[in-house]
Amino acid sequence: MSDPVRLLFFGGLGEIGRNCFCLEIDKRLLVIDCGLMFPTADMPGVDLVLPDLSYLVARANDIEAIVLTHGHEDHVGALPYLLAHVSAPIYGSELTLGLLRPKLEEHHVAAGVELVAFSDRSHITVGPFSFEPIAVTHSVPHGVGFAFYTPQGTICHTGDFKLDQTPVDGRLTDITAFGALGEEGVRLLLSDSTNSESAGMTKSETLVGEWMGDLFRRHAKKRVIAACFSTHLHRVQQICDAAVAAERRIAFLGRSMLNNTELARELDVLQLDANHLIDITEVGKLPPAQVCVICTGAQGEPLAALSLMSSGDHRHVKIGPDDTVIISATVIPGNESNVHRAIDGLLRHGADVVHSGVADVHVSGHAASEELKFMLSLTDPDHFVPVHGEYRHLVTHAKLASAVGIPDDCISICLDGDVIEVTDNAITVSEGQVPAGYVYVDGAGVGDITKSVLRDRRDLAEDGVLVCVVGVDSRSGDVVRGPEILSRGFLSGDDLEKFASEAAERVLASIEQAANENALDLTTLNRHVRQTLKRFAKERIDRRPIVFPLVVEV
Repeated sequence: MSDPVRLLFFGGLGEIGRNCFCLEIDKRLLVIDCGLMFPTADMPGVDLVLPDLSYLVARANDIEAIVLTHGHEDHVGALPYLLAHVSAPIYGSELTLGLLRPKLEEHHVAAGVELVAFSDRSHITVGPFSFEPIAVTHSVPHGVGFAFYTPQGTICHTGDFKLDQTPVDGRLTDITAFGALGEEGVRLLLSDSTNSESAGMTKSETLVGEWMGDLFRRHAKKRVIAACFSTHLHRVQQICDAAVAAERRIAFLGRSMLNNTELARELDVLQLDANHLIDITEVGKLPPAQVCVICTGAQGEPLAALSLMSSGDHRHVKIGPDDTVIISATVIPGNESNVHRAIDGLLRHGADVVHSGVADVHVSGHAASEELKFMLSLTDPDHFVPVHGEYRHLVTHAKLASAVGIPDDCISICLDGDVIEVTDNAITVSEGQVPAGYVYVDGAGVGDITKSVLRDRRDLAEDGVLVCVVGVDSRSGDVVRGPEILSRGFLSGDDLEKFASEAAERVLASIEQAANENALDLTTLNRHVRQTLKRFAKERIDRRPIVFPLVVEV
């Protein structure tokens, strides 16, 4: 009888982001990815959302290693927060580790961390874990899936992938390796679900190069500014190729863009002669037709280069009618308003703006339905768990698995917190066995923002706040000062003046009632004032502001 194997999911199931799970063999843990999620519109003031890593921190001494599929933030962004409490070697491709290193340095956790680079199809053994990285094509170079060879058979994880037959760097998803796993027998398959609702096959990244070349020709007399993810180095390569073909000089803009392209050139992932590069300070010295700027900010991040240009606040690049701006990325859910705001700002400055809503300037890095079905058939797993996606993506992927012949009782739709146990005779799922809630990062604070704080922030954003200051004689209950009504985000001007006048009368009546009942303690008076103002605001203008009463004894 072989030892059981457990899989513990901390994020990435039922959401886009926070990808993190671990394998457990003989009470030792192997962490696979540790990503973050970007906040949605209903998380005001939140900078980042992390998995709840408390279980891993509590078992820090049991962690054998951390292995990474690729270098995107939703797979590695939470690592600095874990490494503040955990010491373990990190395995990844040379590029993935290169993208990770500056994040660790920025968070002051790089010292002493062992970074171990692997190559495709290398066989790695660490503690009781044996695994093999398998090449996959994605929107960041050198991504991998994994074959984990366990006492309960092979567990295969595709990582983020697509089946691009003409990738920019020629590095194909290794279907031969995945097929060999299927021939030998896959006990459990975990597979990327992000594009499960998309029909057919995802288009090849090389098509973007053709589209870029056409855009550069059609806008030959204008300066071209292209925004994309700084990790999408194949996209950067194709923009560079189009710019060089159009005899333009290239300037990189944005800290991550500068860092990542420098690393990529060192590793020969980005092939670009230094003669074609100029510093961003030099772009104004050349005619628009001779310049291409490649920058960050494709998601409309407020402090990123593109947003600063759109608001006219960038030091070196001022947008005008001689500019064409290409936004070569899809919008991450929750960022729509930021992106639209940036586009509006660019248009107001007179620029032409080309984005995925009006032209072909982007293709996905994730497999569509036919590719997913091919992977399912290729690996032919005994059991299947769709991962990496919102719940609707997981459900759709499960239906695709059923369509290719995997029995329904061999398909499990899991959520964050679930634990899978693989034994000789069965694969079972236990719900909610490990903590998997959201941990919010706000500035330097990690985990100090609770759901109640977010609820208060949303209330403040929706209906504002009222403050009522009133001085009361502690012996007689007479009001000797105020009431003074202050508003933030509620009303202003004449509307506030009229509301405050009527509200003051209600407050006076409420305090008089409390005095008649000989209820003159501050707790009771504050409660009277709060309830009175809440009722009046609802009655008067149908709003529910947060009310802060400040009753002062005189």
